[in-house]
Amino acid sequence: MILLGSTGSIGVNTLKVAKKHNLKVEVLVAGKSIELLNKQIKEFSPKYVVVQNKDDVKEVCHDRVYYGEEGILEVLNKASSKLVVNSLVGFAGLKPTLEAVKLGKKLALANKESLVVGGEFIDTTNITPIDSEHFGLWYLLQDKKLSSMTITASGGSFRDTPLEKLKTVTVKEALNHPNWSMGKKITIDSATMVNKLFELLEARWLFDTDKIDAVIETKSIIHALINFVDGSSTAHIAGVDMKLPISYAILDKVEDEVLKPIDLVEVGSLEFRKIQQDRYPIWAIKDKLLKNPHLGVVVNASNEVAIEKFFSGNGSFLDIPKTIMRALEKFDDIKATSSDELFEIDREVRKYATA
Repeated sequence: MILLGSTGSIGVNTLKVAKKHNLKVEVLVAGKSIELLNKQIKEFSPKYVVVQNKDDVKEVCHDRVYYGEEGILEVLNKASSKLVVNSLVGFAGLKPTLEAVKLGKKLALANKESLVVGGEFIDTTNITPIDSEHFGLWYLLQDKKLSSMTITASGGSFRDTPLEKLKTVTVKEALNHPNWSMGKKITIDSATMVNKLFELLEARWLFDTDKIDAVIETKSIIHALINFVDGSSTAHIAGVDMKLPISYAILDKVEDEVLKPIDLVEVGSLEFRKIQQDRYPIWAIKDKLLKNPHLGVVVNASNEVAIEKFFSGNGSFLDIPKTIMRALEKFDDIKATSSDELFEIDREVRKYATA
Protein backbone atom coordinates (compact mmCIF):
# COMPACT_ATOMS: atom_id res chain seq x y z
CA MET A 1 0.00 0.00 0.00
CA ILE A 2 0.82 3.69 -0.22
CA LEU A 3 0.21 5.31 3.17
CA LEU A 4 -0.24 9.09 3.23
CA GLY A 5 -0.08 10.44 6.77
CA SER A 6 1.74 7.54 8.40
CA THR A 7 2.56 9.27 11.70
CA GLY A 8 -0.98 10.48 12.48
CA SER A 9 -3.53 8.48 14.48
CA ILE A 10 -5.11 6.88 11.39
CA GLY A 11 -1.70 6.14 9.90
CA VAL A 12 -0.41 4.51 13.07
CA ASN A 13 -3.53 2.32 13.32
CA THR A 14 -3.30 1.44 9.62
CA LEU A 15 0.25 0.18 10.17
CA LYS A 16 -0.97 -1.95 13.09
CA VAL A 17 -3.51 -3.58 10.78
CA ALA A 18 -0.87 -3.95 8.04
CA LYS A 19 1.54 -5.64 10.46
CA LYS A 20 -1.11 -8.05 11.73
CA HIS A 21 -1.98 -9.14 8.18
CA ASN A 22 1.55 -8.99 6.71
CA LEU A 23 0.69 -6.28 4.18
CA LYS A 24 3.54 -4.70 2.24
CA VAL A 25 3.94 -0.94 2.73
CA GLU A 26 5.56 0.48 -0.41
CA VAL A 27 5.33 4.19 0.47
CA LEU A 28 5.31 6.14 3.74
CA VAL A 29 4.32 9.82 3.64
CA ALA A 30 4.67 11.84 6.84
CA GLY A 31 4.67 15.43 8.07
CA LYS A 32 7.12 16.59 10.70
CA SER A 33 7.28 13.62 13.10
CA ILE A 34 10.62 12.40 11.77
CA GLU A 35 11.58 10.32 14.81
CA LEU A 36 8.40 8.22 14.53
CA LEU A 37 8.77 8.05 10.75
CA ASN A 38 12.28 6.60 11.10
CA LYS A 39 10.93 3.90 13.43
CA GLN A 40 8.26 3.08 10.84
CA ILE A 41 10.88 2.92 8.08
CA LYS A 42 12.94 0.47 10.11
CA GLU A 43 9.93 -1.77 10.73
CA PHE A 44 8.21 -1.68 7.32
CA SER A 45 11.09 -1.05 4.85
CA PRO A 46 9.19 1.11 2.34
CA LYS A 47 10.53 1.66 -1.17
CA TYR A 48 9.80 5.41 -1.10
CA VAL A 49 9.41 8.00 1.66
CA VAL A 50 7.99 11.51 1.49
CA VAL A 51 8.20 14.25 4.14
CA GLN A 52 6.55 17.64 4.31
CA ASN A 53 9.63 19.86 4.39
CA LYS A 54 12.83 19.82 2.35
CA ASP A 55 14.93 20.58 5.45
CA ASP A 56 13.83 17.30 7.04
CA VAL A 57 15.00 15.10 4.15
CA LYS A 58 18.52 14.76 5.59
CA GLU A 59 17.09 13.55 8.92
CA VAL A 60 15.25 10.61 7.33
CA CYS A 61 16.94 7.21 7.44
CA HIS A 62 16.24 6.25 3.85
CA ASP A 63 17.92 6.71 0.46
CA ARG A 64 14.76 7.53 -1.56
CA VAL A 65 13.22 10.53 0.19
CA TYR A 66 11.00 13.10 -1.53
CA TYR A 67 9.35 16.15 -0.05
CA GLY A 68 6.28 18.35 -0.34
CA GLU A 69 3.14 18.06 -2.42
CA GLU A 70 5.09 17.46 -5.63
CA GLY A 71 6.95 14.63 -3.93
CA ILE A 72 3.68 12.94 -2.99
CA LEU A 73 2.32 13.23 -6.54
CA GLU A 74 5.58 11.91 -8.04
CA VAL A 75 5.66 8.90 -5.74
CA LEU A 76 1.99 8.11 -6.43
CA ASN A 77 2.98 7.74 -10.08
CA LYS A 78 6.17 5.78 -9.38
CA ALA A 79 4.66 3.27 -6.96
CA SER A 80 3.13 0.02 -8.19
CA SER A 81 0.73 -0.41 -5.25
CA LYS A 82 -2.93 -0.33 -6.21
CA LEU A 83 -4.11 0.77 -2.74
CA VAL A 84 -3.70 4.31 -1.40
CA VAL A 85 -4.59 5.19 2.18
CA ASN A 86 -5.02 8.96 2.40
CA SER A 87 -5.03 10.12 6.01
CA LEU A 88 -3.46 13.52 5.38
CA VAL A 89 -4.95 16.39 7.35
CA GLY A 90 -6.85 19.22 5.71
CA PHE A 91 -6.88 20.68 2.20
CA ALA A 92 -3.42 19.19 1.57
CA GLY A 93 -5.12 15.83 1.00
CA LEU A 94 -7.13 16.95 -2.04
CA LYS A 95 -4.47 16.83 -4.79
CA PRO A 96 -3.27 13.33 -3.77
CA THR A 97 -6.90 12.14 -3.81
CA LEU A 98 -7.47 13.56 -7.30
CA GLU A 99 -4.21 11.97 -8.50
CA ALA A 100 -4.98 8.57 -6.97
CA VAL A 101 -8.43 8.55 -8.59
CA LYS A 102 -6.92 9.60 -11.94
CA LEU A 103 -4.41 6.73 -11.70
CA GLY A 104 -7.25 4.25 -11.10
CA LYS A 105 -6.00 3.23 -7.66
CA LYS A 106 -8.27 2.00 -4.88
CA LEU A 107 -8.53 4.78 -2.32
CA ALA A 108 -9.11 4.24 1.39
CA LEU A 109 -10.03 7.79 2.33
CA ALA A 110 -9.66 9.29 5.80
CA ASN A 111 -9.02 12.81 4.51
CA LYS A 112 -12.45 14.42 4.91
CA GLU A 113 -11.56 17.58 3.04
CA SER A 114 -11.16 15.77 -0.30
CA LEU A 115 -14.90 15.12 -0.63
CA VAL A 116 -15.96 18.22 1.31
CA VAL A 117 -14.08 20.47 -1.11
CA GLY A 118 -14.03 18.49 -4.34
CA GLY A 119 -16.81 15.90 -4.10
CA GLU A 120 -18.46 16.88 -7.37
CA PHE A 121 -15.19 16.32 -9.25
CA ILE A 122 -14.28 12.99 -7.64
CA ASP A 123 -15.45 9.59 -8.86
CA THR A 124 -16.25 7.70 -5.65
CA THR A 125 -16.48 4.29 -7.36
CA ASN A 126 -13.11 3.12 -5.99
CA ILE A 127 -13.27 5.01 -2.69
CA THR A 128 -13.83 3.38 0.68
CA PRO A 129 -14.16 5.84 3.57
CA ILE A 130 -12.09 5.32 6.71
CA ASP A 131 -14.54 6.88 9.10
CA SER A 132 -16.59 5.24 11.83
CA GLU A 133 -19.83 6.96 10.76
CA HIS A 134 -19.63 6.29 7.01
CA PHE A 135 -18.35 2.80 7.67
CA GLY A 136 -21.39 2.29 9.89
CA LEU A 137 -23.76 3.48 7.16
CA TRP A 138 -22.09 1.21 4.60
CA TYR A 139 -22.27 -1.74 7.01
CA LEU A 140 -26.01 -1.23 7.54
CA LEU A 141 -27.01 -0.81 3.90
CA GLN A 142 -29.45 -3.43 2.66
CA ASP A 143 -31.36 -3.98 -0.54
CA LYS A 144 -34.32 -2.12 0.93
CA LYS A 145 -35.78 1.31 0.27
CA LEU A 146 -34.26 3.94 2.55
CA SER A 147 -36.04 6.83 4.19
CA SER A 148 -33.06 8.63 5.70
CA MET A 149 -29.63 8.24 7.27
CA THR A 150 -28.36 9.46 10.63
CA ILE A 151 -24.80 9.74 11.89
CA THR A 152 -23.82 10.43 15.46
CA ALA A 153 -21.60 13.03 17.09
CA SER A 154 -19.88 12.88 20.44
CA GLY A 155 -20.61 16.54 21.12
CA GLY A 156 -16.92 17.34 21.41
CA SER A 157 -14.89 18.88 24.19
CA PHE A 158 -17.51 21.44 25.25
CA ARG A 159 -20.77 19.53 25.05
CA ASP A 160 -21.36 20.02 28.80
CA THR A 161 -19.58 23.35 29.26
CA PRO A 162 -21.81 26.23 30.40
CA LEU A 163 -22.56 28.37 27.33
CA GLU A 164 -21.28 31.59 28.91
CA LYS A 165 -17.82 30.01 29.33
CA LEU A 166 -17.38 29.20 25.61
CA LYS A 167 -16.12 32.75 24.98
CA THR A 168 -12.97 32.15 27.03
CA VAL A 169 -12.10 28.47 26.52
CA THR A 170 -8.45 27.68 25.81
CA VAL A 171 -6.78 25.57 23.13
CA LYS A 172 -5.78 23.04 25.79
CA GLU A 173 -9.40 22.70 26.90
CA ALA A 174 -10.59 22.39 23.31
CA LEU A 175 -8.16 19.52 22.66
CA ASN A 176 -9.49 17.50 25.61
CA HIS A 177 -11.95 15.24 23.75
CA PRO A 178 -14.27 13.18 25.99
CA ASN A 179 -14.28 9.95 23.93
CA TRP A 180 -11.67 9.82 21.16
CA SER A 181 -7.92 10.34 20.91
CA MET A 182 -7.45 12.22 17.62
CA GLY A 183 -5.29 14.80 15.88
CA LYS A 184 -5.45 18.46 16.87
CA LYS A 185 -7.46 19.79 13.93
CA ILE A 186 -10.14 17.11 13.97
CA THR A 187 -10.51 17.51 17.74
CA ILE A 188 -11.25 21.22 17.25
CA ASP A 189 -13.61 20.37 14.38
CA SER A 190 -15.41 18.00 16.74
CA ALA A 191 -15.80 20.72 19.36
CA THR A 192 -17.24 23.23 16.86
CA MET A 193 -19.32 20.53 15.08
CA VAL A 194 -17.63 21.39 11.78
CA ASN A 195 -16.44 17.78 11.68
CA LYS A 196 -20.03 16.55 11.60
CA LEU A 197 -20.94 19.05 8.88
CA PHE A 198 -18.06 17.64 6.86
CA GLU A 199 -19.25 14.07 7.44
CA LEU A 200 -22.75 14.99 6.25
CA LEU A 201 -21.23 16.42 3.07
CA GLU A 202 -19.09 13.32 2.60
CA ALA A 203 -22.17 11.12 3.00
CA ARG A 204 -23.93 13.25 0.42
CA TRP A 205 -21.30 12.28 -2.16
CA LEU A 206 -20.65 8.71 -0.99
CA PHE A 207 -24.29 7.63 -0.76
CA ASP A 208 -25.89 10.10 -3.19
CA THR A 209 -28.44 11.43 -0.73
CA ASP A 210 -29.26 14.67 1.07
CA LYS A 211 -31.59 12.86 3.48
CA ILE A 212 -28.92 12.75 6.12
CA ASP A 213 -28.73 14.27 9.59
CA ALA A 214 -26.80 13.95 12.84
CA VAL A 215 -27.52 13.65 16.55
CA ILE A 216 -25.30 13.58 19.61
CA GLU A 217 -24.76 10.17 21.24
CA THR A 218 -22.58 10.86 24.23
CA LYS A 219 -20.75 7.50 24.52
CA SER A 220 -19.77 7.18 20.82
CA ILE A 221 -20.95 3.57 20.74
CA ILE A 222 -23.66 3.99 18.10
CA HIS A 223 -21.96 5.41 15.01
CA ALA A 224 -24.73 5.42 12.41
CA LEU A 225 -28.39 4.59 11.88
CA ILE A 226 -30.46 3.91 8.79
CA ASN A 227 -34.19 4.53 8.69
CA PHE A 228 -36.17 2.51 6.15
CA VAL A 229 -39.48 3.47 4.55
CA ASP A 230 -41.25 0.62 6.34
CA GLY A 231 -40.58 2.33 9.67
CA SER A 232 -37.69 0.11 10.74
CA SER A 233 -34.36 1.55 11.86
CA THR A 234 -31.01 -0.21 12.24
CA ALA A 235 -27.99 1.00 14.19
CA HIS A 236 -24.29 0.23 13.93
CA ILE A 237 -22.79 -0.37 17.38
CA ALA A 238 -19.04 -0.79 17.88
CA GLY A 239 -16.21 0.28 20.14
CA VAL A 240 -14.24 3.52 19.93
CA ASP A 241 -11.44 2.19 17.73
CA MET A 242 -10.58 3.11 14.13
CA LYS A 243 -8.98 -0.27 13.37
CA LEU A 244 -12.43 -1.61 12.45
CA PRO A 245 -13.16 0.76 9.52
CA ILE A 246 -9.47 0.66 8.54
CA SER A 247 -9.55 -3.15 8.31
CA TYR A 248 -12.55 -3.13 6.01
CA ALA A 249 -10.99 -0.41 3.87
CA ILE A 250 -7.64 -2.09 3.26
CA LEU A 251 -8.36 -5.82 3.46
CA ASP A 252 -10.18 -7.93 0.88
CA LYS A 253 -12.06 -9.77 3.64
CA VAL A 254 -12.47 -9.31 7.38
CA GLU A 255 -13.18 -12.67 9.00
CA ASP A 256 -11.28 -12.37 12.30
CA GLU A 257 -12.16 -10.39 15.40
CA VAL A 258 -10.97 -6.79 15.19
CA LEU A 259 -12.65 -5.47 18.33
CA LYS A 260 -14.45 -7.02 21.27
CA PRO A 261 -18.25 -6.72 20.91
CA ILE A 262 -19.94 -4.05 23.00
CA ASP A 263 -21.37 -5.32 26.29
CA LEU A 264 -24.70 -3.48 26.43
CA VAL A 265 -25.30 -4.47 30.05
CA GLU A 266 -21.99 -2.85 30.96
CA VAL A 267 -22.93 0.24 28.91
CA GLY A 268 -26.17 0.43 30.86
CA SER A 269 -27.80 3.35 29.08
CA LEU A 270 -27.39 5.61 26.08
CA GLU A 271 -28.12 9.32 25.82
CA PHE A 272 -29.10 11.15 22.65
CA ARG A 273 -29.18 14.93 22.28
CA LYS A 274 -30.22 17.34 19.57
CA ILE A 275 -27.40 19.44 18.11
CA GLN A 276 -28.34 22.91 19.37
CA GLN A 277 -27.26 26.08 17.54
CA ASP A 278 -26.65 28.02 20.75
CA ARG A 279 -23.82 25.60 21.59
CA TYR A 280 -22.82 24.85 18.00
CA PRO A 281 -23.52 28.03 15.94
CA ILE A 282 -22.13 26.43 12.77
CA TRP A 283 -25.10 24.06 12.67
CA ALA A 284 -27.15 26.98 11.29
CA ILE A 285 -25.59 26.41 7.85
CA LYS A 286 -26.23 22.64 7.70
CA ASP A 287 -29.27 22.68 5.40
CA LYS A 288 -27.76 25.31 3.12
CA LEU A 289 -24.56 23.30 2.77
CA LEU A 290 -26.40 20.07 1.91
CA LYS A 291 -28.39 21.93 -0.76
CA ASN A 292 -25.25 23.68 -2.05
CA PRO A 293 -22.42 21.17 -1.50
CA HIS A 294 -20.10 23.11 -3.84
CA LEU A 295 -19.73 25.64 -0.99
CA GLY A 296 -17.69 23.09 0.94
CA VAL A 297 -14.51 24.70 -0.40
CA VAL A 298 -15.50 27.99 1.28
CA VAL A 299 -16.33 26.36 4.60
CA ASN A 300 -13.12 24.33 4.64
CA ALA A 301 -10.73 27.15 3.74
CA SER A 302 -12.21 29.59 6.25
CA ASN A 303 -12.30 26.89 8.93
CA GLU A 304 -8.61 26.06 8.50
CA VAL A 305 -7.67 29.74 8.74
CA ALA A 306 -9.84 30.27 11.84
CA ILE A 307 -8.37 27.22 13.59
CA GLU A 308 -4.82 28.44 12.95
CA LYS A 309 -5.79 31.82 14.43
CA PHE A 310 -7.18 30.04 17.50
CA PHE A 311 -4.02 27.95 17.89
CA SER A 312 -1.78 31.03 17.59
CA GLY A 313 -3.79 33.10 20.06
CA ASN A 314 -5.12 35.50 17.41
CA GLY A 315 -8.71 34.38 17.66
CA SER A 316 -11.13 32.82 20.10
CA PHE A 317 -12.92 29.47 19.91
CA LEU A 318 -16.20 31.19 19.02
CA ASP A 319 -14.45 33.14 16.26
CA ILE A 320 -14.17 29.88 14.30
CA PRO A 321 -17.88 29.58 13.36
CA LYS A 322 -18.11 33.37 12.95
CA THR A 323 -15.25 33.34 10.44
CA ILE A 324 -16.84 30.50 8.47
CA MET A 325 -20.27 32.11 8.31
CA ARG A 326 -18.79 35.47 7.32
CA ALA A 327 -16.87 33.80 4.48
CA LEU A 328 -19.95 31.87 3.39
CA GLU A 329 -21.90 35.13 3.13
CA LYS A 330 -19.10 36.74 1.11
CA PHE A 331 -18.65 33.84 -1.33
CA ASP A 332 -22.27 32.70 -1.45
CA ASP A 333 -22.50 32.72 -5.26
CA ILE A 334 -19.12 31.17 -6.06
CA LYS A 335 -19.00 27.79 -7.83
CA ALA A 336 -16.05 25.94 -9.29
CA THR A 337 -16.44 24.54 -12.80
CA SER A 338 -13.34 22.34 -12.56
CA SER A 339 -11.08 20.84 -9.92
CA ASP A 340 -8.39 23.39 -10.88
CA GLU A 341 -10.72 26.23 -9.94
CA LEU A 342 -11.10 24.78 -6.45
CA PHE A 343 -7.51 25.76 -5.69
CA GLU A 344 -8.09 29.33 -6.90
CA ILE A 345 -11.23 29.65 -4.76
CA ASP A 346 -9.41 28.18 -1.77
CA ARG A 347 -6.67 30.82 -2.05
CA GLU A 348 -9.23 33.62 -2.36
CA VAL A 349 -11.23 32.48 0.67
CA ARG A 350 -8.10 32.07 2.80
CA LYS A 351 -6.99 35.58 1.91
CA TYR A 352 -10.38 36.95 2.95
CA ALA A 353 -10.58 34.92 6.17
CA THR A 354 -7.03 35.90 7.18
CA ALA A 355 -7.74 39.65 6.93
